Amino acid sequence: MAIELRASSSFSYEQLAAVFTAGYVDYFLPFRIDAPALRAMNDAFDIDLDVSRVALRDGDPVGLANLGIRDAEAWVGGVGVVPDARRAGVAETMMEALHEQARARGVETVWLEVIEQNDAAFRLYDKLGYVVEREVEVWTLADDGAGGSAAEVDASEAHELVRRVRTSREPWQRADGTLAHFDDLRGLRGDGGAAVFRTAGVVQLFQIAGTELEELLRTLRAHGTVSALNVVVDDPAAAALGSLGATVAVRQREMSLTL
Repeated sequence: MAIELRASSSFSYEQLAAVFTAGYVDYFLPFRIDAPALRAMNDAFDIDLDVSRVALRDGDPVGLANLGIRDAEAWVGGVGVVPDARRAGVAETMMEALHEQARARGVETVWLEVIEQNDAAFRLYDKLGYVVEREVEVWTLADDGAGGSAAEVDASEAHELVRRVRTSREPWQRADGTLAHFDDLRGLRGDGGAAVFRTAGVVQLFQIAGTELEELLRTLRAHGTVSALNVVVDDPAAAALGSLGATVAVRQREMSLTL
């Protein structure tokens, strides 16, 4: 099967969204993305369409690989191949192309996450030299109008406190570079801890650190159901979420490759 790779910037957002959705049609979790949502995701995560790649077979898109770049670090923001083009080396070819583009731009480390059930993807990343750094989980905390005692403050104030007291690196989707793309962030501050979040359908918890995390989460859940993406399994926030009855929807391996 002859495969041609093209820069994702050669395609419209409608075309990219279509191949992205097709590549994840039978994924472990329901997945469908449209052009506006893909554009917003790419903006937030610094996906570079000039270095990202679309794979074509006989002129038809059959795969997509996204790469975000921030200085000397990069992040693989999704790799998908349509079902009838799998097991033919398409994903590996796209990944190698991403690595080549990353090296050319001075990237030193590439990050990604792989859902724990996705053995095929994990084997590919292991083959390419990625190593597991830690396990992360996606949590959901149901809304509760009772609330908590944490005070709402400016997002910049809350973020500065988080930066001073956090003990681990934030994953790409919740990193400082991601926060910089939002102008509707909100902040909470409690007795020794803080949280940065936004309300967009659900409460998206970006960063939380410090002490008295349960009280921060009680206050957050008064705004709606809380979604916490890729919380490190041994982070104090994970224990606080669990103590309040939150549930884990997904567990992933965070992996890195040194170029």
